[in-house]
Amino acid sequence: MATSYDYAPLFRSSVGFDRVFDLLESAQRARSSSDWPPYDIVKTGDDTYRISVAVAGFSQDDLDLTFQSNLLIITGDKRETQSDCYLHRGVAGRPFEHRFELADHVRVSGADLTNGLLSVDLVREVPEAMKPRKIEIQTNAAQTKPLNALPIEGQKAA
Repeated sequence: MATSYDYAPLFRSSVGFDRVFDLLESAQRARSSSDWPPYDIVKTGDDTYRISVAVAGFSQDDLDLTFQSNLLIITGDKRETQSDCYLHRGVAGRPFEHRFELADHVRVSGADLTNGLLSVDLVREVPEAMKPRKIEIQTNAAQTKPLNALPIEGQKAA
């Protein structure tokens, strides 16, 4: 059962959230019918993450990782030889593509293929200019008079 959501009312009362609405619409549209091969997304620290993809039977040459403008694409295409004559084939080797939308300031810090698991490490690095900073409140010494010394102005009641 596919459910469609209309985001038009949100467009009328929000400014600058175009990317969020685009992500929601593309996630609805592009949901693949197959989640093969299976994968995990793990938060490993405050600003670090790991995506682990089960790629049994794929070699390093069969896999491709591409990161461009907040999109991580993991593809696998196993090259097979015609000389193989399987009596039973239980380990799938079909081509796949997984797309992961990454938040702003998240970048790939490394990838590793061990024991049939492709691990992609991600780190969020917020630029110094965007980090919260403490603003000091300064006082002007010339304007610091006691409150009782200020004259009260106004009209007298008749």
